[in-house]
Amino acid sequence: MDKKKIQGLIDIAKENEINSLSYEKDGEKISVTINATVATSSAVPLAAQKVESQEAMNLNEGDFIKAPFVGTFYNAPSPGATSYVKVGDSVSKGDTLCILEAMKIMNEIEAEASGVIKKILVENESFVEFGQNLFEITPS
Repeated sequence: MDKKKIQGLIDIAKENEINSLSYEKDGEKISVTINATVATSSAVPLAAQKVESQEAMNLNEGDFIKAPFVGTFYNAPSPGATSYVKVGDSVSKGDTLCILEAMKIMNEIEAEASGVIKKILVENESFVEFGQNLFEITPS
């Protein structure tokens, strides 16, 4: 497959806001994945990456904890395990609040500040977008 065809597939994916596109013809196969946020976060070769960014935990923006990237939200370390936090729980800086899985990497989301969990805004195992509110928190 020539570069022109590959670039054409990339352009189609970008124009249509498609994150993943596959093409197969006459034994040739190409897959295009476009998602800079996830690709950047997956560059760290760790089984679990602790995310401690101000973007993820900016409590000055409406007292919400936001997703620092797209991924799958998990409220516990494993299926059937106790949730990291529940509504009404007090959390301290550094406490794990949830896990976001992106590209098979489990990323622990930690509290940047102390507070009380007011609401959990997403369901376990649901897909979340970059910047989506995960928790409402009352700072303490």
